[in-house]
Amino acid sequence: MLLIYPPVAKPCEPPAGIARLAGALNRHGIKNTVVDANIEGLFYLLEQPHSESDTKSDRWTLRAFRNLSKNLTALRDRNTYNSIDRYRRAVSDVNRVFEKSAEGNRVTLSLSNYNHDKLSPLRSSDLLKSAEQPELNPFYPYFEQRLTGLVEQERPSIVGFSLTYLSQALCTFAMLGFLRQRFPELVLVCGGGLVTSWMKGLAWNNPFAGLADHFIAGPGESALLALAGIHDSAQEHCTPDYSPFPLRDYLSPGVILPYSGSSGCFWNKCSFCPEKAEGNPYLSVEANRAVTEISSLAKAMQPSLIHLLDNSISTVLMKSLIANPPGAPQKTQWYGFARVSQELADINFCMALKRSGCVMLKLGLESGDQDVLDRMQKGIDLKTTSQALKALKRAGIATYIYLLFGTPAETIEGAGKTLDFTVKHSNEIGFLNLALFNMPVGGAEAQEYKTRSFYDGDLSLYTDFTHPEGWDRKQVRQFIEHEFKRHPAVSAILKKEPPFFTSNHAPFFV
Repeated sequence: MLLIYPPVAKPCEPPAGIARLAGALNRHGIKNTVVDANIEGLFYLLEQPHSESDTKSDRWTLRAFRNLSKNLTALRDRNTYNSIDRYRRAVSDVNRVFEKSAEGNRVTLSLSNYNHDKLSPLRSSDLLKSAEQPELNPFYPYFEQRLTGLVEQERPSIVGFSLTYLSQALCTFAMLGFLRQRFPELVLVCGGGLVTSWMKGLAWNNPFAGLADHFIAGPGESALLALAGIHDSAQEHCTPDYSPFPLRDYLSPGVILPYSGSSGCFWNKCSFCPEKAEGNPYLSVEANRAVTEISSLAKAMQPSLIHLLDNSISTVLMKSLIANPPGAPQKTQWYGFARVSQELADINFCMALKRSGCVMLKLGLESGDQDVLDRMQKGIDLKTTSQALKALKRAGIATYIYLLFGTPAETIEGAGKTLDFTVKHSNEIGFLNLALFNMPVGGAEAQEYKTRSFYDGDLSLYTDFTHPEGWDRKQVRQFIEHEFKRHPAVSAILKKEPPFFTSNHAPFFV
C-alpha cells in the first residue's frame, strides 16, 4: 500500500494522519510506503533552475533567490525566532522563490496555499479537469517521476491520498488523474479531513466515481485495513509511525511531533460547529496510554515541540501530562487547543501545566459578549475566561485567542464588546486569530435563516445568510479592518503573528 500526503500544506511538521495509518498497517504486517509529497514537492520546485528573467525581475526576487539556502537554514535555527523581523524576512523570501516557481502555470503558490486562476477546489467539475490534465499542474514533473518510480519499484495494489485541506485538493486530483491514466489497475483511495467534510456535510453524491475507487469519511484505519483484508479492527487505536518522514527537512527549528489524543469534540454543543454539523463522534485515547505513546515517540524523535492536535485537550489528558511530563526528563514543550475551564482559571493548575512543558494554549473564545456566547452554547463564562488569561500569563503560558465575527447572535454592539474585552486583556493575549463567520451548509441551524451561495461550487461547505440584525458581511469586514485591527492594543498583538505558519510557529516566539 502506498500512502501519500499531497501539496500544498504548511511544511513545518510531518502529517499525523498518514502516520496513524502507517502505524495501523504496520501493526497488522501490511507492507506500506509513506510519502510526504508536500515537503518533497516544495523542495523539488525550490531547487529547480530558474531563468535569468525570474531571478532579476526585481530586487526582492533577486535577493530571495540569492539567499534561499541561507533562509532555509534560518527557518530551522532557533535563534531566528528571537526576532520577528528576521523571521519575517526569511519566510517571506523563501515564499517568494516558491511563488515564482509556479509562474506561467496560472497558479499562485504560497507556503500555505494553492490558488488557480480558473480552477476552484469548490467545484467537482474543476477537480475533474485537474485530473484530466495533470501535466498542467506545477508539481507534475515531480510527481510524474516520483510516483512512477514508487509504483514500479514497490508494486502497491492500493494507493491512498490524505486530503485534509482545500489547498491540497487540485494537486490531489492531478495526482489521482495521473495514476488513473498511467496505472489503471491500481485501487485509488481518498480520505482525510476535507473528504470527511464533503461526505458528511454535503448531500454527497460521489461525482468522482470514475476516478477514485473509494472515498473514506472519518478515521481511515479500519477502512484501509478492510481493503487489505483485515475486518476485525473497528475503531482500533495504533501508535503513529513517523519513521518514514524526512524529519529534519521541515521548516521549523527542530522536529515537531504531532499527536492526536482524540478525534471529534467532547463538548459538541456549539451552534454552527462543523464537527457537530457533520455528526463526528468523540473518540479518545485513554489518557495514560496517550502520554505513554507521546513519551515513547518523543524519545525516538527528540522533538523540539509537541503539537497536540485534539479539537480540545481534555482536562483528564492535561492532568496526565502534569503527572508524567512528555519527553521527560527534559520536559519537551507542547501546545494545543483547549477549552476555557475552571481548571485554567486556577494559578496552581496553570503552574503545573507550565512545569509539564506547556508553552502555549489555543483558546476558541469567539466573542467578548456573554450574550453571544450563551446563544451560541459555547459553555464559556467571560469572568472565568478573564481569570484564566491572567493565570496562564502569570504561569508563563502564552495564549493564542480565536475570535469569530458576524455570527447570527452578534450585533455591532456585541462586536464592540469583543473589542473592549480584547483591549482589557491585551497584556494577557499572546496572539490573535480573527475570522469572519461562515455558516456550515449542512448544519441544522442553516434552516433557520435565508441563505444564499458564497460561490458557484457544488463542494462549498459554507453558505452565506441574511443576518437577523442586518449585521452583514460588508459591515463586519469594515468593523474588523477599520476599528478592531486599528486599535493600538490589538495592532500590537497582530504584529507578532508569524506569516504563513501562524499558530504552528507561534510557540517558538514565546
